[in-house]
Amino acid sequence: MTTTNVKNLRITQTKSVIGTPADQRATVRALGLKRISDTVEQADTPVIRGMVHKVRHLVRVEEI
Repeated sequence: MTTTNVKNLRITQTKSVIGTPADQRATVRALGLKRISDTVEQADTPVIRGMVHKVRHLVRVEEI
């Protein structure tokens, strides 16, 4: 049996989405964030990395 080390990302919303384009608001929601200081853990995949990159000015990311 092989064990895989699946990395996770802890994503925290640090700024408001008010005044941001609709696609960025949708990306923040798709990440599972609803308000400032909400934190979620997501798998470290290229899709999630791309979403985080799009809204990098609104969130803080930590690898765990």
